[in-house]
Amino acid sequence: MRITGNGNGAPRAVLWDLDGTLVDSRDYHWRSWRGVLEAEAVAVTEADFLASFGRRNDDILGAWLGADATPERIRRIGEAKEVLYRELIAEEGISPLEGAAEWVSRLHAAGWRQAIASSAPRLNVEAVMRALAFGEAIEAVVAAEDVSAGKPDPEVFLTAAARLGVPPARCVVVEDAAAGIEAARRAGMRSIGVGGAALAAADVVVDSLGALPPDTFDRLLGG
Repeated sequence: MRITGNGNGAPRAVLWDLDGTLVDSRDYHWRSWRGVLEAEAVAVTEADFLASFGRRNDDILGAWLGADATPERIRRIGEAKEVLYRELIAEEGISPLEGAAEWVSRLHAAGWRQAIASSAPRLNVEAVMRALAFGEAIEAVVAAEDVSAGKPDPEVFLTAAARLGVPPARCVVVEDAAAGIEAARRAGMRSIGVGGAALAAADVVVDSLGALPPDTFDRLLGG
């Protein structure tokens, strides 16, 4: 797999969503939600969970708890779920998805700047990044606490680009959720959708990063 250098010297960046692009943490999240909500006598199906993936906890719990969704209860349940999630990651570890580690390494070697732009809490992102051990290839992290609005609002990607010092037009977003692809569009960024037909609005759609053609990132920004 070949990635070329950037001949004109202008900085370029890749902004990675975390869950579903670099790692598949759905089972960890589902087990965490299920464990916490069972103690609260709240019934949520796996289909409900899958429909919520990529959204912020306050939004998710507001829908699931209905009339019982007080700010205090949302905060308490959300925090308990994230503690359990991090415990599972620490105990069991997590591996990168197919092609993820290879792309992060090769892009870094080619001079691309890279950031995580996630809707997840910062402690969760840090737990996963420790397990992945990408090191200096990832230069910035933007998490839920760093923005006031979740995807499809573009704030998370614009913040990540600003921290890297790269203009939006020189950024490529990698996402697995339609809301993230829409956020990239609103930010004025090109996008790669990982996961299939539901991401048709992305500039490039692949089933996995391992299937991404070798010139994709260069081609999206014009070489």
